[in-house]
Amino acid sequence: MILAGLPIGHRDDTPPRLRAALEESGIIAAEDTRRLRQFAARLGVRLGGEQGARIVSYYDANERRRAEELLTDLRAGRDVLVVTDAGMPGVSDPGYRLVSACVEAGVPITAIPGPSAVTTALVLSGLPTDRFCFEGFPPRKGLSTRLAELADERRTMVFFEAPHRLAATLAAMAEAFGADRRGAACRELTKTYEEVRRAPLGELAQWAAEGVRGEITLVVAGASRTGASRDPGDLAAAVADREAAGVARKQAIQEVAKRLGVPKREVYDAVHK
Repeated sequence: MILAGLPIGHRDDTPPRLRAALEESGIIAAEDTRRLRQFAARLGVRLGGEQGARIVSYYDANERRRAEELLTDLRAGRDVLVVTDAGMPGVSDPGYRLVSACVEAGVPITAIPGPSAVTTALVLSGLPTDRFCFEGFPPRKGLSTRLAELADERRTMVFFEAPHRLAATLAAMAEAFGADRRGAACRELTKTYEEVRRAPLGELAQWAAEGVRGEITLVVAGASRTGASRDPGDLAAAVADREAAGVARKQAIQEVAKRLGVPKREVYDAVHK
């Protein structure tokens, strides 16, 4: 089986190995078969060559069932190429279940690497790249809880987000990480209207509130490594703000401690003094 990363925007980023695989594979599993055919047409590539390829859909809703079918083909000695709309299969896209099944069955797997929105946004963000983590799409439910868990993450963080949820997510990040935490919103990477907006999270949230279109990748700086103490009055005021928003005092103390990078006991003492 071959996992192939498709260009995230510009078709000229297509590597020669991907062109060859599209022309030579007998079975191609695609997240969106229509978009795959359009992509091949723009490249001037005939899928499956003269004999033609059997093209099957492989997306979230049918991933489990389709993985079993494709594994049967692979065990029979047939070549299978797996692609998604853009980027690498298995990275916030279908692919993981099939890879796991192939590993368990002893079916050989290889990959044709390609452009990645994760690393492209990371290097364009201007934020530290020596250590980073990919968090995928933030959850629709429990967003505040997830972000609170990441408030003291010291690595640079990379997220995907849908344009219609971007403003709310950035506002929640500004609340959880601090409005002054550095970030970058990368839009339409490698495409005609590529834009990278670098600013504190509070400013990015205001910008997104006006409405943003296109594919979005967010890069957020990690928590400060200094863990320096803050003025007790400022700590108490920060907790009071969270309580005014309806957060219980114990949870407010925990959130403020994580966001500001100070010990929880220090925040607790500031509040009760």
